[in-house]
Amino acid sequence: MTNPTAAMLVIGDEILSGRTRESNMHYLAGELTRIGIALREVRVVADVHADIVAAVRELSARYAHLFTSGGIGPTHDDITADAVAEAMGARIGPRADAMALLQAHYDRAGLPFNEARQRMARIPDGATLIENPVSAAPGFTLGNVHVMAGVPNIFQAMVASVLPGLTGGPPLLSQSLRVNRGEGEIAEAFGALAAEFPDLSMGSYPFIQNGAHGTNLVVRGTDPARIDAAMVRLTQLFG
Repeated sequence: MTNPTAAMLVIGDEILSGRTRESNMHYLAGELTRIGIALREVRVVADVHADIVAAVRELSARYAHLFTSGGIGPTHDDITADAVAEAMGARIGPRADAMALLQAHYDRAGLPFNEARQRMARIPDGATLIENPVSAAPGFTLGNVHVMAGVPNIFQAMVASVLPGLTGGPPLLSQSLRVNRGEGEIAEAFGALAAEFPDLSMGSYPFIQNGAHGTNLVVRGTDPARIDAAMVRLTQLFG
């Protein structure tokens, strides 16, 4: 069975300027790995409508799932919902169920449900709401595009709402071997071993500790027996 694939589109000038540190990719990658969906690409774009539209069209066509992060708040630069709607050929406007969720939330908080906050109830036609137990403002799924907030704790809550409805593949497993040799010393033999196991993914990750060079060799795949066999060979070669 081939594992489904996914991409992530991170949206926001604050990420590209360095003002905000991006952490949602790390969280999403771990959660997708756990359920057997392979994250293949992550892209970051600015708050530019045309760029978001182009990226959504390209990535949603290439992968089984596209997850977006950021740009669905109440301010003028929160343009993700409109861009996704255009990319997917859907109309967008205030939706009654989203309005009701937000109205109830702000009533409980004793805050006005003003025009800016009502922007967060604009949902493309045909979309399914993504629950947001943190701040009520929903994300949405349109086709294979899952549109979520950029605030990390809200993003994580939305991921938890979406993942149970997705079909994954076998869990993506990994094992590693730490070798106290530099990459240049082990590259040829490691490459030959990778060719012996074409169904597995093998990567090398160098480090320097106390002035000495070393490499972490990682084997990934979905078949535990094949990973074990590859690790036995790794240990024979470099252990």
